[in-house]
Amino acid sequence: MLVHGARRLKRLLLVGFLAGCSITAAEVPVFDAELISEFSAANARQGVAVDDRYVYAVTNYAISKHDKKTGKILASWEGKGEGDPLIHMDSLAALDGKLYASHSNYPEWPMTSSVEIWAADTLTHVDTHSFGVQRGSLTWLDWREGHWWGAFANYDKIQTGQSERYGMTDRTQIVKFDDRFVVIESWTLPKEILDRMRPMSNSGGSWGADGYLYLTGHDHGETYVMELPDAGSVLHWAATVRVPIMEGQGIAWDRSVDQPILWAIHKAERKVLKIRMPTITHTRPQGTE
Repeated sequence: MLVHGARRLKRLLLVGFLAGCSITAAEVPVFDAELISEFSAANARQGVAVDDRYVYAVTNYAISKHDKKTGKILASWEGKGEGDPLIHMDSLAALDGKLYASHSNYPEWPMTSSVEIWAADTLTHVDTHSFGVQRGSLTWLDWREGHWWGAFANYDKIQTGQSERYGMTDRTQIVKFDDRFVVIESWTLPKEILDRMRPMSNSGGSWGADGYLYLTGHDHGETYVMELPDAGSVLHWAATVRVPIMEGQGIAWDRSVDQPILWAIHKAERKVLKIRMPTITHTRPQGTE
């Protein structure tokens, strides 16, 4: 009885400690980004990718390649339409001459996901990796220090013809893969961020050179600056950055320049945005390290 009582007391103390270390939106510092330039792109509906010379805009079933300075469209790829297996690309990432699209069967049920791969120079589809039915809808991918990172999104939204929520937003997971897309670890997001994203979910993500993971929702002009926790399964919320005219969706850090440049989209007006991001100086509150 004494042993069980000690264990119960230890659990209660741990819960109290973790509750005391939780971060609320009012305590998270807020920064403002600066819109540098923009250009129109018909495919700027889901997200963007960027390399040293080009910006790529993606919609559900099409990709366009644009000159980075002028926005001029240089090449495009489009799916075959009804009956084509590629129906809902959620975002795009550029790496070593290839484009990696996060693809799902949204809003069909059960959720299935895949990674679709194109040659960046020709926009020729060259490879695929299927997850089948897994943790949700794969919404973004990024590469950092030898691993793929991404999100399996779930939604509170009730789709047409369905009677239940589309997976439930609370089940959204940020995932670390190996180089063959095998899940190594996964985390969830703070409840207040999930509440901001409801009834949708995490739509975009990209690692900054500052070591923070920047996440976006589906609708709001803000990025959530995250870092891995010292313990537990919830990412640590370091800051929020308000981004002019952005409406969530897929984002991409420009790693070919020394400046903190983030590319994003304004979905409603189908525009690609070049953003100068602030320097995040926030550190974790004392007692959480």
